[in-house]
Order: sequence, then C-alpha cells, then structure tokens
Amino acid sequence: MKLGYEDAMGLLLRWLRSPDHGDYSRYGYGVYLPSLVRTYLQKEKGIRSDFDEEPILREIMPVLYACAWELCRRGILRPGIREYGGQATDDGSAGNGYSITPFGQSWLQEEDKDDFVPTEPERFGRMLSPYKDRFGASFHQRAQEAIRCYGAHAYLACCAMCGAAAESILIATAIAKSDEALVLKEYFSAGGRRKVENIVLGSAKDRLRQEYRGFTTLIKYWRDAAAHGAASNITDNEAYTALASLLRFALFVNDNWKELING
Repeated sequence: MKLGYEDAMGLLLRWLRSPDHGDYSRYGYGVYLPSLVRTYLQKEKGIRSDFDEEPILREIMPVLYACAWELCRRGILRPGIREYGGQATDDGSAGNGYSITPFGQSWLQEEDKDDFVPTEPERFGRMLSPYKDRFGASFHQRAQEAIRCYGAHAYLACCAMCGAAAESILIATAIAKSDEALVLKEYFSAGGRRKVENIVLGSAKDRLRQEYRGFTTLIKYWRDAAAHGAASNITDNEAYTALASLLRFALFVNDNWKELING
C-alpha cells in the first residue's frame, strides 16, 4: 500500500478531527498512530490479519511520522500523553503517541477545506526558493514568513508579508536597472512605491507594463489593508490567492528580467 506525503497528511488530519482507534488502546495518548492505522486498514481496506497488516504498517508509518512531526512543528500536535499521570509506553514515546495542543484543537475546529494547509505552503516554499538569488534575502525572508503565516491561519499577516515580498521584487528589479542609492532614496520618500515602479516600468512596453501591474494590484491592496488599523475580513481564500499571486509575480519578473532591466 503506497501512501504519499499529501495523502498521509490528509488521512492524519481526518483522524485528528474524528479519531477512531477501534478496539485498540490509546495508551494514554490523544492519538496513537498504530491503533489509528490498524482501525483504518480493517474498516476501510478490509485487512484484518496481523500477518497482512504488519508489512503495510512498516511501509506507511515512516511517512505518517513525518506528517506528525510537521504538525508538531506547527504547534498542532505535541509528543506525549494527554494528562499528568496518564499511561505511557516506550513505543509511544518513540514516536507513536501524540496529543493535540490547545492551539491544535482550535485549528482543527476551523474549516476542513484546507486539509492540505501544512503541505501546500511547502510547495510554495519550494517554488519560491529558486528566486532568492535574483530577488535577494529580503524577498526570501518575507515570502517564507508569508507561508508560515498561512500555515498558522494568520491570514491577515500572510497577505501583509506577500505584499512585502512583492515590494522586495520591485526594489531588486529597480536596483538591477538603476543605482541602488537612488532607488532606496526614492523608495523611502513620499509615494516611494509608485516612484520605484516608474523606474522599473517607465520605458517598458505597454504589454509588459499592464501585465506587471495586473500581478501587483491585488497584492498591493491586501498589503495596504493589512497596514490599516481597522478590523479586516481577510480569509484563507484571499491569503491563498495572495500566495499564488506572489508566485506568479516572481515567475513573471524572472521570465521578463532582461526586458525589464534593459528597457
């Protein structure tokens, strides 16, 4: 039975929302992975003998361990028993037993349409990383922060960081085209973003200018909305779109780099 990372994460999140250990013990933990897997194999795959279960467990448990650790890293799970004095086992302490954190309880009660939230941001991270050298450490830092905010359901902060990362692309492009001191002076002056955009797009072809501004309009809107003190209604949809827009913007600038800096 082959189980990829994303499928394993989807199963684990489903089990965390509705844990079914069947007739097997949790041994004092909130979730005990072998019991969850055995119950799943019996009820949904029709596999009931230990002889048939063991090879499957050996094959799929490593990817489930990786998923569980990712959820620990995000603060949704923690290793260990549920409460003080609860039963513990060497096997559970070795990586099979976990409990859901208070933050995890809240996170899991939110909409389940983002079951792949822990993995989707990793995709974005891998796809954005190659542009670190071109757009600089500032871009990379802000893009990764946006991804972490999305994974934590901090959608407003995600949009703010997407906007900041997009501005890092803008500044890096302007510096490659002009003088760094001049670009930074213009950027930190009143209406700085517009002035730096003019450096990049001033002599660009209409097609390039329109496409460029099309990519940045929504990102700038959410960046500005995040900077205001009023309450925001930004949700996961806007945050996910902001991440996707940032990726598309990075791809666009990279693909048109020579034309932008030489135009």
